[in-house]
Amino acid sequence: MVRRHELSDEEWDVLSGLLPRTETGRPRRDDRVALNGIVWKLRTGSAWRDVPERYGSWRTLYTRFRRWALDGTFTLMLQTLQAREDAAGDIDWLVSVDSTITRAHQYAAGARKKGQSPQPSAHHHALGRSRGGLTTKIHLACDGRGRPLGFLLTGGNDCTQLEQVLQQVKVSRQGPGRPRTRPDHLLGDKGYSSRKRRSYLRKRGIPHTIPERADQRANRRRRRSNGGRPPAFDTERYKQRNVVERCFNALKQYRAIATRYDKTRESYEAALTIASLLMWI
Repeated sequence: MVRRHELSDEEWDVLSGLLPRTETGRPRRDDRVALNGIVWKLRTGSAWRDVPERYGSWRTLYTRFRRWALDGTFTLMLQTLQAREDAAGDIDWLVSVDSTITRAHQYAAGARKKGQSPQPSAHHHALGRSRGGLTTKIHLACDGRGRPLGFLLTGGNDCTQLEQVLQQVKVSRQGPGRPRTRPDHLLGDKGYSSRKRRSYLRKRGIPHTIPERADQRANRRRRRSNGGRPPAFDTERYKQRNVVERCFNALKQYRAIATRYDKTRESYEAALTIASLLMWI
């Protein structure tokens, strides 16, 4: 019987073929049970120690989660699934970009105790102090169906990262050839409207629909003929940008993503990767 917050049979059929296999060593705990425990923890936002005993020892779950997070297993699973979907022509390359802020719980701020060696900075772990306290900003690019193609973490007080988040979009080919990195069209809100970013997109040959900010429009009109032509804007196409908002809503159904409890960037990225992976199934 599939319980609440556990993998369905369809999800497990897909994931079971993506998990790493080991031929040596002691038989490890059933992968489906372990993944169910990890997903249950992420969906509920509970502490590792509070994961129900039916999933086994919480130490085993945490160890496997951290090992697969650090060795790139979760990332490879996501990339493999994206490559399959692209080969089947199931990716809509009308890409939308946006960012959202998540509040970091006090558990995420691991202060250095007296006598301990210095720890990596909060900036290294994508924690920034803003008016609301410690926060993390998720920069995301999703396809036209609202499925994550790539994401980037920064401190919550950082500005938009268009160039950097587009560099995270790398959909591998199942056959020969370099990974696909360029969208057919890009949608973004006014936060991405700047001459530098539009120039970057033109150099890469990426057509885009980004509204012009009021101050930029006023400055261009004030300069008259020297201000240049207004950027092209497709009103009907821009209406489709709401898919990235729906993507964020789906990701934040995982309470461990809506509120950050993880101290390290690697663990929080792994949580986002697992949630993104399940959205592709």
